[in-house]
Order: sequence, then structure tokens, then C-alpha cells
Amino acid sequence: MRIRTDGGDKNPTRPLPGRSTAGRSPTARPLAAAGTESLLLGRDGGGGVSLSLDRLVGDDADVLADRDFRMLLLASLISPMGASVVSPVVESLTGPYGVSTAEAALLLSAFTAPGIVLIPLSGVLADRYGRKPVLVSGLALFGLAGVALTLTTDFRVALGLRLLQGVGYTGIGPILITATGDLFSGARESAAQGVRFTAVGASLTVFPFLAGLLVAFAWQYPFALYAAALPVAAVVWLRFEEPAALGQGDTADGDASATDGDAAGSGGERGDGRGGVRTLLALASDPRVAATLVGRAVPGFLWFGFLTYNSIVVVRLLGGTPSAAGALVAVASVSSAVATTQAGRITARFGRPAPTFAALVVAAGGLAGLALAPSVPVALAAGVPVGAGFSVSLTLYRSALTGLASDDTRGGLVSLGESIGRLGSTGAPVAMGAAVALLADAAGYAAAVRTVSVAVAVGVVAVGGTLLLVGDMGVDADGEPTATAAND
Repeated sequence: MRIRTDGGDKNPTRPLPGRSTAGRSPTARPLAAAGTESLLLGRDGGGGVSLSLDRLVGDDADVLADRDFRMLLLASLISPMGASVVSPVVESLTGPYGVSTAEAALLLSAFTAPGIVLIPLSGVLADRYGRKPVLVSGLALFGLAGVALTLTTDFRVALGLRLLQGVGYTGIGPILITATGDLFSGARESAAQGVRFTAVGASLTVFPFLAGLLVAFAWQYPFALYAAALPVAAVVWLRFEEPAALGQGDTADGDASATDGDAAGSGGERGDGRGGVRTLLALASDPRVAATLVGRAVPGFLWFGFLTYNSIVVVRLLGGTPSAAGALVAVASVSSAVATTQAGRITARFGRPAPTFAALVVAAGGLAGLALAPSVPVALAAGVPVGAGFSVSLTLYRSALTGLASDDTRGGLVSLGESIGRLGSTGAPVAMGAAVALLADAAGYAAAVRTVSVAVAVGVVAVGGTLLLVGDMGVDADGEPTATAAND
């Protein structure tokens, strides 16, 4: 039971309890909503286009007319900050904390590690109690733990605070993806995920650059940026309206439970938490779905390899500055933001598998280009394919996972995918660091970093391509859902 599919509720004869669908369909809105769309999309009264957003995104640009989706976009500005604020300053933190570069990089792994275990739990909680309480709690914890990093020079305490930030994130990123899947479906959902990732890209453009500048004044200043999560949590709590059918546990009306249970293959056990878990495990055990879940880790492995070593390549190997390393992440982020605006068009025209593989190839080429860059300007240019390829491949994977489940299991499946993605993100700094240490004695540190980065690029293409051949990306070339484990 999707809320906003092509033209409204997938089951228009039975609107969601407690929440009217009137005026909320992207293709059948009253005049007031149309006026909002004109403001957002830049259409003038004569039907012309004063801004180019709708041309850039395509026919599905009007997803921005939905207020709840705009709340998700606001929270999406916070979601990437866990890694993006720390990445450009890893080299600069070795002195204040009294640790090596490899140890400082553990600040990235400490942030991603909790998600491996806790993201599935956040998905189950969001399916049972609603998206909003989990999202707001995650934003608040993320912001408070991040600001607390300004108060300590004890590296062990800093690692503990990063772990707490990681716990907070488990209630942010996966819930944003799931809630977007609640609102839209098909090619529109791909477009919405792409627009949301554009907001992520905007954040990644601004905050790493600010972090690189601020660390030049004091090592603590970049961590103060995490305070931005606190007002966002308040706004989401006050303004976001989630579907009334979610978060009611056993109190949801019986017809809705039976209908959704049948759609998920759960035999109408919507209110039974154990039945929901059994349904989720049955869905995840399908080989095609399992391959898609594992494939979700591939873009994250590449991206966190980039985030871990971009400052090392720029500052240590090429003699650049921390602000230049921040600029590299910003370049990748701008590329990411622009590329994901095309996710809806790409899905509608080509489906998901081929574009996902092409995006992985592009991102891998960018990572290899960064590793082999002879100068800082060349390294900055390499950020373009890294950002574009990563964001498109990740967006299409996330969109595929939201389409492989019903409402009752979507939060769980998406969170399971994000948890597996966290394995890739957490493993990248550790695995690459170990490989660099192993090769450094024989080949030298610079050669080891370059060799390992190129090897990761090759591995991403090989592993990612294999998993795409086996997996189920869920949309055919016409942008319509294909038969999946959720609806076979």
C-alpha cells in the first residue's frame, strides 16, 4: 500500500485511516497545491518555466510539492555529516589526539560500526511505531554526541562519542530512505530518492569545505557543525506528518492489516512482530533479494575508501592543504548532487541494472584516477566521477530495495540493506589500512596507498557486476515494477 504512486494511493478506494489522500496526489492536486508546485518548480502563470528544476529532474520533479517530502529533504542535509565533516580533517586530528593517521581513520569506522547491528532494529521500530519518533531521536543523539566531541582530547572518549553518533545515524539515513518509499513508487520513487540524494550532495558540498577551513583555526571547530542537527530535529518533530497507518502496531484497522499482510505474503500478521520478522527473513533469503542486499555494500565501500584516503592523497602525497582536501570532497559532492537529479529519468528509460553497473565503473575510475593523480588539480578532477558514480549507484540500489517490500516490511528490508551497506563502509578504512600497512614496508607508503586504491577500484567493478547479474533491481525499462520476491 503505497501512499503516492503515479497519481495517488495505490488503493484509492480505501484511503489511509486518519489521513485523507485529497490534495496530496502529485498528479491531481487542488489549485492551492498547484500554486505551491509553481513556486517550487518555477512555473510561471503562462505555463513557461522560470527555473529549470523540472527540466533537470524530469516529469517527476513535482515530488517537491509534497510538504512531508520537503521535511525529509531537510533531514537529508544532516545525514551525510557523520563522515563528511571528519573526512577532510583526518590528517589534522593526529596531533590533538596523539595518534597515527591509521588510528585517526578509526573515527570513520567507529561512526559506521553501530549501524551493522542497530540499523535493522531501527527499521523494525520504524515499521512498528512510526518513522517520526525514530528519525527525531536519531537526529537529536547525532547532534548532541557530535557537539560533545569539541570537549575532549582523549582519543578513546572521542571514539566512544563517534559510536554514539553512529547509533544516532541508524535512526536517520535508513528512515529517510524508507519514508521516501512510503510516499512514492516506481519511477517517481527513483526520482524522489534522487532529489533527496541531491540534498545530501548539497550538504556534502558545504560541510566538508567548512570543516577544512575551520580546522585551520582550531581542531575542535569542525565538530561544532554537528549542532545543526538539533534545530532540524525540532522542525521535523513539529512539521512531519507520517501515514496514520504506520506506527499503530496492533491497533491498525483489521482490513488494512489483512490487505497489507496478504501483499507481503505474511498471511495478515501485520500486528504480529514475529510474523513481520518471519516475512522479512523469508524475503531477504530469496537469492535475488539477497544479492541486491549484498550489492548495496559495494558503493559504500568505494565511497568510504575515498573519504578515508582523499586527505592523505591530497595532503601527504601531493603536498596540498586540508582545505584542498575539503574542496575535493565538495567537488565530488557537487557531482553527486547533479547526477542524482537524473535518477528518475535513468530508471524510466533504462531500468536499474545497466545504469547501476555503469555508475560503479565510473566511480571506480574516479577512485583510481585520484590514487594516480600527479597533482592536486588532477585529484580534484577525479572527484567528479567518484561523486557521480557513487551517488547514482547508491540511489538506484536504495530505490530497488524500497520496491522489493510491502509497507509492513519496507522499513525492515531497507534497514537491513543499510546495515549491510555499513559493513562495506566500516570495512573499507580497516581493510584498506591493513593492506596499505602490509605493502608499505616493501613498496613505500605512497606506492602502497596508490596500489590499494586501484585494487579497490578493480574489485568494485568485478564484485558489483557479479552481484548485479544475480540480483533483482526491481524495475524494467519502462519504469514499472517487475515481479519480485515481494509480489511473486
